[in-house]
Amino acid sequence: MTPTVSVSERAARRIAKILQGEPVGSMLRISVEGGGCSGFQYKFAFDTERHEDDLAIAREGATVLIDEMSQHYMEGAELDYVEDLIGSAFKINNPQALAACGCGTSFSV
Repeated sequence: MTPTVSVSERAARRIAKILQGEPVGSMLRISVEGGGCSGFQYKFAFDTERHEDDLAIAREGATVLIDEMSQHYMEGAELDYVEDLIGSAFKINNPQALAACGCGTSFSV
């Protein structure tokens, strides 16, 4: 089965580098929660436990976990890592987001 969410090569490499400083077996968990200036917001956290209903995306030595409920809000999205003159950040390109805040961490559907 093809994952409904993808992780760019840049994002995977950056996650793998960050995870080197975390406990062995750590993975990046992304979830969607209510709140934020646009209605929903992405939450990023480290986790060492994979749940049965998690989507697990492994790439470039990194694993990203997304719970089943969050997958519905992220269908077709891509996690990317961008660097520009004002800084660097993870960015979720979500085709379901009808609007997003300026910082890109909250969105509405």
